[in-house]
Amino acid sequence: MLKRRLGARGPEVSALGYGCMGLDFGYATRVTKAEGVTLIRQAVDRGVSFFDTAEVYGPFTNEEMVGEALRPVRDQVAIATKFGFNFVDGKQSGLNSRPENIKAAADASLKRLGVEQIDLLYQHRVDPNVPIEDVAGAVKDLIAEGKVKHFGMSEPSAATARRAHAVQPLTALQNEYSLWTRGVETNGILDLCEELGIGLVPYSPLGKGFLTGAMDKDTRIGEGDFRAIIPRFTPEAMDKNQALVDLLKEIAWEKNASPAQIALAWLLARKPWIVPIPGTTKLHRLEENLGAASVDLTPDDLEKIETAASAIQIEGERYPAQIMAMTGL
Repeated sequence: MLKRRLGARGPEVSALGYGCMGLDFGYATRVTKAEGVTLIRQAVDRGVSFFDTAEVYGPFTNEEMVGEALRPVRDQVAIATKFGFNFVDGKQSGLNSRPENIKAAADASLKRLGVEQIDLLYQHRVDPNVPIEDVAGAVKDLIAEGKVKHFGMSEPSAATARRAHAVQPLTALQNEYSLWTRGVETNGILDLCEELGIGLVPYSPLGKGFLTGAMDKDTRIGEGDFRAIIPRFTPEAMDKNQALVDLLKEIAWEKNASPAQIALAWLLARKPWIVPIPGTTKLHRLEENLGAASVDLTPDDLEKIETAASAIQIEGERYPAQIMAMTGL
């Protein structure tokens, strides 16, 4: 597996990381803890050295799974997790990035992961009720105490990230980024990362599964799958957005690859400090995703993709309106 440095200050990690959320959270298809541990270790065996989790996944169970899986190879991997929510009776209940909550969440994550230091700690979503300088200051304290190595944020605005960076330098930003979600190209995030030497970790780099070509307008989303409430996953939207999948299939045929591999290779070609974190519950999909690191997209390929993709109007918002409003997306 090829490696990349996550920004100017970050660790050297595999060019493709592994988003662990979907192993037991968010989707209809979930695996047991034992199955998840096995799959994570199979990812390590295949060269993956960057793993992403969060306290809210489960809640809490995902960190426990990741911690158990990676304990035998702790010195070979970087683990990222996130804070930023309230929990009531074990369920997520609103945002909370007050400094005291950040420090308590970090301590709890350290225990669940079974590690002495969190490699990368993200604020999961910006809390409008807490000045970002206070958030960055709390993480700065955790870094000084040796509990955290690097600071990150997920889905901030460029202006907010800049303010945080002035207090405690950011190593990485985690934003949704793929061929059908390209906001970072126009909202200042890519430019900010370039300017300040911050790595970018695209989540949902395969469009929550849609860009793999495995879904279409006739796909029925299972019970408990969060995609059921996402506007882009209505039958009508998927039918209109099929044009983007058709483009990926065309390029994939030319490159003897899969649509998923083209979608990931496109991201890898954007910047050398971009590290996508696709997730899966299946070994063959994991191996397929990792194969993207070997797909060479030429300048002509990239121009063809850009020209065709720019003519495709993506149908549907990426989250429901109430979630967009609550989290400032």
